[in-house]
Amino acid sequence: MAAHPPICDFGWKAPDFNLPATDGKTYNLQSLARENGVLIMYICNHCPYVTSVSDKLARDGKALQELGIGVAAICSNDANVYPEDSFENMVKFASDNRFNFPYLHDESQEIAKAYGAVCTPDFFGFNSNFELQFRGRLDSSGANPSPDNTPRELYEAMKQIAKTGKGPVDQIGSMGCSIKWKSG
Repeated sequence: MAAHPPICDFGWKAPDFNLPATDGKTYNLQSLARENGVLIMYICNHCPYVTSVSDKLARDGKALQELGIGVAAICSNDANVYPEDSFENMVKFASDNRFNFPYLHDESQEIAKAYGAVCTPDFFGFNSNFELQFRGRLDSSGANPSPDNTPRELYEAMKQIAKTGKGPVDQIGSMGCSIKWKSG
């Protein structure tokens, strides 16, 4: 069943974290940020909404880094119930999709809760002051791949944030599989 995150709460401050990544390093918010902001993406390995755009995540991640925006993805799904989302499978997923950004593991799910993450994918675009400016979608793909010439909503919004510090007023919320929360 598809889940929809809320619309952007402009100015909301990004919570910090300290999470291990598939590259063997540990990252916090400050270490990921670049001069023009940071994009935090909640994704997972098995969701059709993520797998349908994994190539675009890699493409846009690289392009955003070239604009001085830090990029990272976080997987918070319960890997005990969804073994496809285990850390070992995250390493493979990142490699197979040629991610050029850190893919972090939020095993405790504390960071997803702090961010109010709802689904995969769920995008949080922050300006250089760690103020939320984007909580929209990548593009109109949904659970099926869209053509390469589909308007790049996330990229264009983050490009605007890099230039002005402000995100677009009009945003279309992301849609995806709900985060697989641990019971209890």
